[in-house]
Amino acid sequence: MSTTTAQHTASSAGTAGAGYRTLWRWHFYAGLFVMPFLVILAITGTLYCFQPQIEPLLYPHRLVVEPQATPRLSPDALLTKARTAMPADAVAVTAAIATMPDRSAEFVFRLRDGDKQSVYVNPYSGEILGTLSVEHRFMQVDRMLHRKLLLGKPGELLMELAACWTLVMIGTGVALWWPREKTTLRAALRPRFTLKGRPLWKNLHAVMGAWLALGAVAFVLTGLPWSGSWGKQFKALATSANLGAPAGSWGSLPLRSALPGAHAEHAGHTHAAPDAAESKMGSMPGMVMDDLPLPSTPWAVGNVRVPESTGRNRMQALSLDRVITLVASLGVTDGYDIALPTSPTGVYTVSYFPADPKAERTLYIDQYSGAVLKDIRYGDYGAVSQTVSYGTSLHMGRYFGVANQILCAAISLGLAGMAITGCVMWWMRRPQRLPGAPSRERAAPPMRGWKTGLVLLGMVFPLMGATLLAVWLADRMLFRGEQEFAS
Repeated sequence: MSTTTAQHTASSAGTAGAGYRTLWRWHFYAGLFVMPFLVILAITGTLYCFQPQIEPLLYPHRLVVEPQATPRLSPDALLTKARTAMPADAVAVTAAIATMPDRSAEFVFRLRDGDKQSVYVNPYSGEILGTLSVEHRFMQVDRMLHRKLLLGKPGELLMELAACWTLVMIGTGVALWWPREKTTLRAALRPRFTLKGRPLWKNLHAVMGAWLALGAVAFVLTGLPWSGSWGKQFKALATSANLGAPAGSWGSLPLRSALPGAHAEHAGHTHAAPDAAESKMGSMPGMVMDDLPLPSTPWAVGNVRVPESTGRNRMQALSLDRVITLVASLGVTDGYDIALPTSPTGVYTVSYFPADPKAERTLYIDQYSGAVLKDIRYGDYGAVSQTVSYGTSLHMGRYFGVANQILCAAISLGLAGMAITGCVMWWMRRPQRLPGAPSRERAAPPMRGWKTGLVLLGMVFPLMGATLLAVWLADRMLFRGEQEFAS
């Protein structure tokens, strides 16, 4: 780096006030870790926000049909047609209920090897339009990349850490940007295109970060409840405090089909284990809503227990036609999914996850009598779950239509731009050795408020707290000889 640039940077740091370089150092460490994840999250999140528009373009011959004046075939007839496209031992597990005149009917089957395949049927003619692997279709891959980098649990934890460290990056970034001396807030929010070289990149990075800060924090906070580690713990805590899932989510209420001939006194109690054939067909004991083959379920009901296979007596189950008619009579007519019962004591599970959280519904319907065993609505949620429901809808770009999608895309791509400008600035400093972090101040102030904030953040997010401690120790041990700032 040139002597002039070094002097300019040193001067800027000196006039910025005590603690500036300490904040910059932590901002650097946070950004160094977060940058690659931000780019991935931005691209995958933007794509997923526009799923309703993108998927018909990717699979037009499967998802899109020509509207016709002739009546649609019944759901049972369509399901029968879909079975012909699958092996004889495939099990129908999900039906997507949509009545848009230009969309095909979709049914999901589980194959012997555990793979799940979607079958698409023309609702007017019954023609098989094709199949898609549920796990390998583009948007599902995009979703899993967004949530866990396609790496399973380790990737899920990495993404959770990246989200938490983004909070550190935003907090320190706003503190570094905050107007000082004679600079006004209005001037600090305007990019200065008259600058050249690294000062221009720094200015663009700072101004862009200031505009995006609030949206970025909202993105992180609305996404974390769905994370694999902290999100599950948070859901359990909210439920135990009666602020999360509705009553019965943890098995305190019976949720099972009442088999004909079963004695009334058995209702709500654990029965003998099912025979081998039933076990193979049905759900495993202890399964929850999140385990069902449903594309999406409301956050509040993720821990609701799935009915267990417990009975012996049999009779003919209700047809899909009758279940859909029943659900329509309850006020849910379109845009929902039904997890089909795959055991003699399973239930029809209806998951309605619309853009408006207040309309969310989860229903359990007895597969023999059609009795509604449980009807969970937004009003049944605790305060935390209601908040998370709104946050989820906004996070996914669903709440107020295309404008919400565009806003989410702007924030996501803006964060990717932040990562890129930060990387450019780092490169322009040409560090002599990696990682090239800003050196410490000779006499840094106590900064008790910031330290307290980091401790609290580490307590709220324990996984992040452990990494905060690890970074602090590494910084002290590996770079303790650094004193004066040298860009």
